[in-house]
Amino acid sequence: MNGLNKENKSETKQLEGIIFNIQRFTVHDGPGIRTEIFFKGCPLKCKWCSNPESINANTEIGVYANRCIGTDKCGLCLTTCPESPKPFIIEDKTVTTINRQTCVACGKCADACPANALVIWGKKMTVPEVMEVILKDMPYYQKSGGGVTLSGGEVLLQWRFARELLKECRKHGIHTCVESSLHIKPEILEEILPFIDLVITDIKHMDSAQHLINSGVGNELILENIKRVVLSNSPLIIRIPVIPDHNNSEDNIRATAEFIRKELNNRVLQVQLLPYRQLGTEKYASLGLKYPMPDNAVVERSVWEKNIKELAEIMKTYKIPAVAGTTTSVKT
Repeated sequence: MNGLNKENKSETKQLEGIIFNIQRFTVHDGPGIRTEIFFKGCPLKCKWCSNPESINANTEIGVYANRCIGTDKCGLCLTTCPESPKPFIIEDKTVTTINRQTCVACGKCADACPANALVIWGKKMTVPEVMEVILKDMPYYQKSGGGVTLSGGEVLLQWRFARELLKECRKHGIHTCVESSLHIKPEILEEILPFIDLVITDIKHMDSAQHLINSGVGNELILENIKRVVLSNSPLIIRIPVIPDHNNSEDNIRATAEFIRKELNNRVLQVQLLPYRQLGTEKYASLGLKYPMPDNAVVERSVWEKNIKELAEIMKTYKIPAVAGTTTSVKT
């Protein structure tokens, strides 16, 4: 190890991660039946992101005004909120939004709201607390060849917590998968790889300037870290989110295929091409954010399916195991 590992055993026991969701019985992010842990915080700002609650590293309150019962009939958010003045914006006796400059996101209003009109995104959890959820599904992992997937956001922004969680999974013989942008320091990748059985990452565009425009960062660090994963002999799945007018050109797909063939020696388990869907718009609104791609028309399923299959066929000419979607099983 290279000096990043400085915490002692007592500190490790007290490590907390900020988790915004735990999904049990998932089947798309790794083999078999899995429990997926979603970490909060992401250094990328992908315009097509369908999980805006994952971007900010801190806890946040989401407001769903259409669910609000009314402050005249309920008002529990007002009575439980410890702040003064109250951060809620109320119109026609309905909580429509929240003043995020004064709200401390303590979550008391969300806990009290009977209609789920207020949602807390992000909860501090210890490794034992997360493991308590994970271990409930041990029989399903054993029967299906499944395990645990850490996703986000960006898992490796909270790499110390992630590493300890992965270590605990290993102690119980649980298959581990990490889904990461790989936009992280190489030394962090070095710390975490020994505890990962499968890595899933994206190649969003081979042109760094286009990657920067649409994801907020260039792709140089990501591509170099993908090479490091392959050199470590870690099993790797690459995903390409196929975004109209961004990366769905034949030129970009061929450039991606050339990178996989020449720089990675085709050492990938699978390349999965995923369709763009305009998802998460309600979550953006609940956080007071504008959806970044409002002008992107929703493409008919028959159109995007045809496009993705054609792009997958191009990649196959490079002897790359490309598939449309995530449903094709892969042996690790």
